[in-house]
Amino acid sequence: MNSLDWAVLIGYFGVMVAIGVWSHKRVDTVSDFFTAGGKMPWWLSGISHHMSGYSAVMFTGYAGIAYTYGVTSFVTWSFPIALGIAIGSKLFAPRINRLRSRLHVASPLEYLKNRYNLPTQQALAWSGMLLKIVDVGAKWAAIATLLSVFTGISLNQGILITGVITGIYCTIGGLWADALTELGQFVIQLLAGIAMFVAVVLKLDDHGGFFGAWDQPELHGHGKPLVGPYGTVFLLAFLFIKLFEYNGGMLNQAQRYMATGSAREAERSARLSAVLWLVWPVVLFFPMWMSPLLVQSQKPDGSDSYALMTEQLLPHGLLGLVIVGFFSHTMAMCSSDANAIAAVFTRDVAPVLSAKARAWSERTGLVAARLTTVIFLGLSMAVATQVNSPTFKDIITVVIKWVAGLMGPIAIPMMLGLLRPFRRSGPTAALTSWALGLLAFWLVNYPISWNVDGGVPLQYQVSIPLAVSLVLYILIGYLKPEDTPERLAIIERVNTDDDGATAAAIPTPAGGVQDTVRPRVKD
Repeated sequence: MNSLDWAVLIGYFGVMVAIGVWSHKRVDTVSDFFTAGGKMPWWLSGISHHMSGYSAVMFTGYAGIAYTYGVTSFVTWSFPIALGIAIGSKLFAPRINRLRSRLHVASPLEYLKNRYNLPTQQALAWSGMLLKIVDVGAKWAAIATLLSVFTGISLNQGILITGVITGIYCTIGGLWADALTELGQFVIQLLAGIAMFVAVVLKLDDHGGFFGAWDQPELHGHGKPLVGPYGTVFLLAFLFIKLFEYNGGMLNQAQRYMATGSAREAERSARLSAVLWLVWPVVLFFPMWMSPLLVQSQKPDGSDSYALMTEQLLPHGLLGLVIVGFFSHTMAMCSSDANAIAAVFTRDVAPVLSAKARAWSERTGLVAARLTTVIFLGLSMAVATQVNSPTFKDIITVVIKWVAGLMGPIAIPMMLGLLRPFRRSGPTAALTSWALGLLAFWLVNYPISWNVDGGVPLQYQVSIPLAVSLVLYILIGYLKPEDTPERLAIIERVNTDDDGATAAAIPTPAGGVQDTVRPRVKD
């Protein structure tokens, strides 16, 4: 990097902080901080939903998969996400929006206390927070390593710089700051991605052109959709995982649905995000697919290939813009995760731990939300310093194996609990499926894996915990139905916009009584 690249990078950081300061004026309540008060336009929510699913891992770990295997990086990653969000636009987005508009909650997990019981809510809240700390730590390590490649600063310095900048704008501006910075980041990565795409296409004239390049020996097998460890079982497992994860199972995307004004707008925002996930990653991945023709990776997994191409193909200024693109993805995801975890802690965990938290005023709750955001970012940065980032293997292991494998047991009770067909599944089904799903993850990744030559294949490491949780959640629901009138009333509230007649009261998290409805249960 030279002075021009540094100017672009510093200017980007300055704009992000300025957006956070401006957004501060729009945050007066806890609801504003966590769900934008339900006033976010559907198109902004959709772009924010899309951007909050990226990180620098795409340009490191997934760049290595693209370098080694080709188009399977798209087929087994962004395509399942796009399809999962498209399905979720009808199945989950409207219902999650009604959590805010009908049940008046500010955290995606807040409704679980009444849908199941307090122990279930706490189990999912604590496990979700711990998983997110590790997940975000891997993202910090990825972007810090890229920063060290281009600037020469140490890993810990890179983590500190990105974490502090992100902490400033997302702490003072809440979800509004997250969404508005993600809009700016979307524009930046659009320019950066197109610049990289054009640079690679022009370079392909030396390798047979846009279509002829695929016949080069360096790209042998790169056109196959499913290769290596990324086979049919992995694709199907990832489709189910991403259906839950990107529709709210990892919490931050759920906030985007909750932030829109109505269930219909939440559905539209999800459809926009699905289209972006289907189209835009092709532009980002194409240079990675061509990378074996243009650079020789210095790492066995090819995870440095995109960074090497960036250095070789782009002039100064554009180089800085692409580096800013790396930051934009990671900061978008990490800031949204921080806001989501702050919501879970202040709304779901703190009131259980402290009687004072249950009596927080609006102002005190807002201060607690901001303080929790800072603490979460600090913990995730501490985890990042322990990730063996120079190999990138550990980063992609955290993102694919740990997050994908553990997400299912945490998300299934939360997501399926919204749907009428699963109304019989109560706290017994939720807690059992959660606990035994986590046990299955541990077994296939450690004791069983140690006794299998080469270890348990990756597709089974991520699919078995999900399958165990899903089967147990459904089966126990039928063997031991716990569909009380109160729980049925909650399900009905999030499944319809029709108020109807009243027959069952729904307790609020604060102990009052919300509007009442007559349970009208149907599959």
